[in-house]
Amino acid sequence: MSMELTFLGTGSAYPSPHRGASALVLRTDGESWMFDCGEGTQTQLMKSQLRAGRITKVFISHLHGDHVFGLPGLLCTVSLNLPHEPKRLQCVDIYGPLGLRHFLRVTLGLTASQLIFPYAVHELEPTSDQSPEGGQSSREDTAEHGCLLPQEQEGRNILLDPGSDSYLLFEDSHFEVRAFRLFHRVPSFGFCVQEKDRPGRLRTELLKELGVKPGPMYGRLKSGENLTLDCGRVLTPGEVLEEDIPGRKVCVLGDCSSVLGQAPLRLCCGADILVHEATLGDEQQEKAVEHGHSTPKMAAALARECQVRTLVLYHFSQRYKPPALQKEGEGDDVCELKRQAEEVLQGTGIEVMLAEDFFSVSIPLKKPR
Repeated sequence: MSMELTFLGTGSAYPSPHRGASALVLRTDGESWMFDCGEGTQTQLMKSQLRAGRITKVFISHLHGDHVFGLPGLLCTVSLNLPHEPKRLQCVDIYGPLGLRHFLRVTLGLTASQLIFPYAVHELEPTSDQSPEGGQSSREDTAEHGCLLPQEQEGRNILLDPGSDSYLLFEDSHFEVRAFRLFHRVPSFGFCVQEKDRPGRLRTELLKELGVKPGPMYGRLKSGENLTLDCGRVLTPGEVLEEDIPGRKVCVLGDCSSVLGQAPLRLCCGADILVHEATLGDEQQEKAVEHGHSTPKMAAALARECQVRTLVLYHFSQRYKPPALQKEGEGDDVCELKRQAEEVLQGTGIEVMLAEDFFSVSIPLKKPR
């Protein structure tokens, strides 16, 4: 299964001519999952090689506008580009903080936006230590009002699991996705996408020696079933399968000046890709923290502690233009942010990348253990 991460917007605060607002897509075979959806994301999506109709899940880290203003428009664009009478429509699952359900219900309702596909909003209940007191929404602000919209399905309310200190968003045969708490000016979350281990390759030569011909029996062994041969011998998958292929892990953090608890460290440990904001350079750390943001040094410190393979920096202040647009002596150099992170990670082997709009990075399969 291929796995690729594409950044549609890498700027903070607002979309500009050189950086879109926060949005990125994790693409696997047949599906696309979007993380955050700032204003203008639907336009960025049209400029990319991605297909809006493939989006089946959306993860919103927090309710600041540069991460959520594009969501109502994106849903409408997806609806307009689907066949008028599609044969089968998959529900789009949307995960985000308390209040997201109300936000979508009001915006879609007041604009009389009629989606032709079902969607469900699953809300994460934040804790009081995820933001200053002034950043915590009241129950009145986040309470649901009105009835379900025509295409809205009942969503789940997801509470923090005290045992794991995280939120289990969903789990299927291929992936487990969890959220963890971050500290920002409003409650913010990070997401860990963990691919499950894959069965190793079949030892086909051994199977031929045992008289097992290619076909359905191979599939049964691959799926973990025992097989009884004509001679009466019971053949187990462990006898004919190579070692499991470890699953890949991608972690995407929303805006934050720190992580909360041990769950982020545990969940991000050994990640193939850690996506972390670096809004301002290290020389402006005090200002960054004051506004609930991070610098390259802070992002690199987490990457080092979690021993990730690759750190991708994004969510830059709009003062940092992409290198291709940077003129000598003009403004702040975004490449300096990469150097600051690399200085912290010197000798660790952790690669540092700067995300730009439409930048894609593939996550290759791992080798068997």
